[in-house]
Amino acid sequence: MKDLTDCLYVNWNALETSEEYNIMRKYAKNSRRYSLGYSLYCFVALYLFLSMSLIPQLLDVVLPLNKSRPILLTYPGYYFVDQRKYFFYIFLHAIVAWEIAMTGIVAHDCIFVTYVEHVCSMFAVIGFRLEHLFYNRNDQVKTINTNTDNAYRKRIAFIVHAHRKALKYTQLLEDTFNVPFAMQILIVTIGMSITLLQISTFFMLKMMQQNNSNILESMRYALYVIGELIHLFFLSFEGQKLIDHSLQIRDKIYNNCWYKVSIKSQKLIILIMIKTLRLSFLSAGKIYIFSLESFTMVRPEDYYK
Repeated sequence: MKDLTDCLYVNWNALETSEEYNIMRKYAKNSRRYSLGYSLYCFVALYLFLSMSLIPQLLDVVLPLNKSRPILLTYPGYYFVDQRKYFFYIFLHAIVAWEIAMTGIVAHDCIFVTYVEHVCSMFAVIGFRLEHLFYNRNDQVKTINTNTDNAYRKRIAFIVHAHRKALKYTQLLEDTFNVPFAMQILIVTIGMSITLLQISTFFMLKMMQQNNSNILESMRYALYVIGELIHLFFLSFEGQKLIDHSLQIRDKIYNNCWYKVSIKSQKLIILIMIKTLRLSFLSAGKIYIFSLESFTMVRPEDYYK
């Protein structure tokens, strides 16, 4: 984690022009916007999920019955006390416990988003340099002069070095988050499988016995599944951005006037073209690749098979 942060500062200091700085700043703002939105969603969803435990207590006050409704704990647990008498103490304990757990998850994912947006900005800066490879620094007119081929070779060599740094940063990011995300995906898969099984069980009981007492419980389980899918989509969306940005380098090279420079300069460009043939991606345990294509293959009905 420290190496990723150190490289982030080094890459910011290596910027040459104000245009490159604006590109990096744009992606930094995106990471902050995504992190704030994701954090807000997680904590709002958490409090909505926990507040469903108060619905039976609220209904006992608004629409009382001859007997108290069954209590609904935030999660199954045994506190070795009267759960109805100490319900609000148990509820406060659950809030504190879930807030601590959610804070760790949100912090981990927001740091991941920050690093992914940074490596995407690195690829964007490389693409900008490739697009303006044959532009004069003082104007915006594309000019190719064979007499200054040495200057072009220096620019291309600098771009090759920057592209190699971006690939190394991506690999470091993959090595850092590979195992944690593998454990996270494993826990999510097991949790969703058990949750969907419970939802189907409650649905069958409702159909057979016309029992409405477990409606709130089944709704909470359904919200949990939806929340996990949104969480997985968020990570897959960031992984897809990285894949798209790594592939855009190849398009930027193809659309440029690389064929008008000398053979020596073309050989340097080929080094980047060869590297772009291999996708840059992030995965969980080298099994699940974070991309929108992988996310669309995750269907709730698959957990019943």
